[in-house]
Amino acid sequence: MRFISTRANILKIIYFLLILVGLPAFGLQVALAQDDKGSLTIGSGGVTGVYYPVAGAICRLFNDSQDAKRSRCSAVSTGGSVDNLTRLRRGELSFGVVQSDWQFHAIKGTAVFEDDGADPNLRSVVSLYPEAFTVLARADAGIERFEDLRGKRVNIGNPGSGQHGTMQVVMAAYGWTRGDFSLVREFKSSIQSRALCDNEIDAIVFVVGHPSGSIKQATTECDVVLVEVSGPNIDALIAEHDYYRRATVPSNMYRGTEREIMTFGVGATLVTAANTSEEVVYALVKSLYDNFDRFKGMHPALASLRPHEMPKDGLSAELHEGARRYYRERGLL
Repeated sequence: MRFISTRANILKIIYFLLILVGLPAFGLQVALAQDDKGSLTIGSGGVTGVYYPVAGAICRLFNDSQDAKRSRCSAVSTGGSVDNLTRLRRGELSFGVVQSDWQFHAIKGTAVFEDDGADPNLRSVVSLYPEAFTVLARADAGIERFEDLRGKRVNIGNPGSGQHGTMQVVMAAYGWTRGDFSLVREFKSSIQSRALCDNEIDAIVFVVGHPSGSIKQATTECDVVLVEVSGPNIDALIAEHDYYRRATVPSNMYRGTEREIMTFGVGATLVTAANTSEEVVYALVKSLYDNFDRFKGMHPALASLRPHEMPKDGLSAELHEGARRYYRERGLL
């Protein structure tokens, strides 16, 4: 452990020297994210969301594997998809759980990543589970469909989160701006349900795998309804972008939700940087497949995982070579 700590300190000193003389340091930033104290970090989201426990499940399986003797993995609570992609690009994370649409925009340098440009170092690792664009409203707010949000008090999610970014896309599809709401809030997912039940807002939007602890909290503590998100504007979004798909929130999943709710969604994916060790990525993917049934049982959102879909669905960025090597060995590519 003394050797690892010394090595990490040396890397940090070199990194800061590179900054002082103005030399590129991206590759070294990734090394620091991987090697400091022998640790790997997976950027997730808010602690009440699904990304955080899923990232924790991935780390648990990796840490239980033989490769954990060299590296230890930990989940890090972050602002969400956009934040994870930004921090991964800076070398501040080893991996990140991100929505498939924001993975696409990062690799293309579009939407919120337009100023930064395309990220040629972004690599896909594995596709995880479907995520539904979910709108939850107070039962007394008179909101039955997405169109009814106009003129209401709405939480659009914290900047840097996937839900915030996707809400901007949906608003643009409807020709709306923030001025179309009577109040716009940008609460993190960890506090939005409490704000809804405390009547600080009329509705929240969330891109999330179900069941969600945050949604369950709201449906348990106050009278709320799930809102349908469908119609010509949503149809056009799905037709135009491959990373969107039709989705549903199943009936009877939460208190007061007796019918299936139609909406659209994306996929949750795990990404990393091209500089991440091929052996580390190979070992991480292997730990998921070697313990596949256990992984599926670690969170309800993972229950629908299918081995043959995980190397493909929603992965816009090129596969990392470590992941590609494992999938080829398993005959999945």
